[in-house]
Amino acid sequence: MITGEIKSQVDGIWQVFWEGGIANTMTIIEQLTYLIFIKDLDEIETRNERMAKRLGKEYTKIFNKKQQQFRWKNLKQMDSPARHLIFNDSVNGIFPFIKKLGSEKSLFSTYMKDASFGISKVATFDQVIEKLERLDMSNQDVKGDIYEYLLSKLEGGGTSGQFRTPRHIIKMMVQMVQPSLEDTICDPAAGTAGFLVAAKDYIDKHNSITELDKHKDHINKTMFSGTEFDATMLRIASMNLFLHGIEQPNIVDVDAVSKDNTVSNAYTLVLANPPFKGTIDKDSISPGLKNVTDTSKTELLFLALILRQLKKGGRAAVIVPDGVLFGAGKAFKSIRKEIVENQKLDAVISLPSGVFQPYSGVSTSILVFTKTDNGGTDKVWFYKMLADGKSLDQKRDLLVDDTVFENLSFNGVENAEELHEKFNIPQILDHYRYINSDYFGKMHDENGEVLHVHDIPENLGFDEFLEETCTHNFADRTSQSFFVPASEIIKNNWELTFKSYEEIIYKEVEYDEPSVIISRLHKLNEERLELLNKLNLN
Repeated sequence: MITGEIKSQVDGIWQVFWEGGIANTMTIIEQLTYLIFIKDLDEIETRNERMAKRLGKEYTKIFNKKQQQFRWKNLKQMDSPARHLIFNDSVNGIFPFIKKLGSEKSLFSTYMKDASFGISKVATFDQVIEKLERLDMSNQDVKGDIYEYLLSKLEGGGTSGQFRTPRHIIKMMVQMVQPSLEDTICDPAAGTAGFLVAAKDYIDKHNSITELDKHKDHINKTMFSGTEFDATMLRIASMNLFLHGIEQPNIVDVDAVSKDNTVSNAYTLVLANPPFKGTIDKDSISPGLKNVTDTSKTELLFLALILRQLKKGGRAAVIVPDGVLFGAGKAFKSIRKEIVENQKLDAVISLPSGVFQPYSGVSTSILVFTKTDNGGTDKVWFYKMLADGKSLDQKRDLLVDDTVFENLSFNGVENAEELHEKFNIPQILDHYRYINSDYFGKMHDENGEVLHVHDIPENLGFDEFLEETCTHNFADRTSQSFFVPASEIIKNNWELTFKSYEEIIYKEVEYDEPSVIISRLHKLNEERLELLNKLNLN
């Protein structure tokens, strides 16, 4: 969670750039990213050194003996002219070093070849180094939030209608789809590679070192893919992935929905937050996409693209603007029909409109679906997120404990019911995991109604879930969480908004009998006349 103090520190660094004559937003972001990357390389090397010493094993070093001067701990100790010279040296300096970190033919090297140092004034550089050293980025989520805050300084919080996805929303989506070591994962709107990094973190956390080592080549070379056409974002994504142990990700410089992108049936998992708005010239659109949804709107084309790129049986979690869910145009209906009738739509999670504040107030939802090419949607789980753990205004203040927010869980917390009012994500994850478990059928019928309520035997495994989850009535449409049969969705023009199916119970208002109301009016009128008479007498 980025605090006011950290924002103030970042703004202070920003001000130093401005005062040093560097006013271009993208240039500042890029230069800061290079410095953060160099700082992180040293931190990774330090961790590896400690681990190797503790385990008595060798490890692949990032810096050889001649390159020790490039380590952050040594750079910050140098005198100003010498340090500035190392960054400026285009032959033997630090930038030629970072460009060669990837293999010679890797995409990392390709995208980093144009990386260059752009802080010409020694005094400005010194101040940036000093302030960056004070900025605590040891926590990966905080680092992600800092990137998010930096990128928010671009006009509108993003480019091409694309807004940076909050880290906790990314983590929730990743936990829902549970990436495995066998997956091939893609983000067709990669940006800074936040989804891919979160997927890698999940895989690292849920597998042993032995298993990770066994799949090392797959992780480094074939597991992670994406597309991004902004050169700066490509460099930032490459550095971000490299720092997370993904040395050769397949991040391609291409407009995802154009004719130039021909990838199909390639991935088992797609995680994405495609652009919320925008159009593309119809002549440049990949022909296959227009067969699914004949439109130039990017938010629809990306869904068609994801279906094309997924292998049969592949799954996706995608953020879409709510207009996709209720749009009355032919293109909107055709993409919804495709997902509901020809694929398997698993879940629709409505997000509160403040999730993308302060950059956008757009209403969005998450679609979770599986590519089958032969249907399979029996019923769809709908959930209305009312609270994401932060205030839904422009401040986005944290409303729950750091640990609860970090873990997206109420495990070990006594006041879970009270916290739920401020933070729905733990329930979302618990409900989704439960309805996809073997236990669901033991307590609920096919519509989601509870079959029986009793003391739950521990050997059934219900202790794995939150107390209320196992007895929740998933047929109750007055709740935040319920099922809707596919047949009902189809009859309703494939509309997928939560409000299309929720049941609102209005409190009955009791009125007096008309005769009583008339009598009361007569009395009021008499009182009015009496007051007027008194005024006239005076």
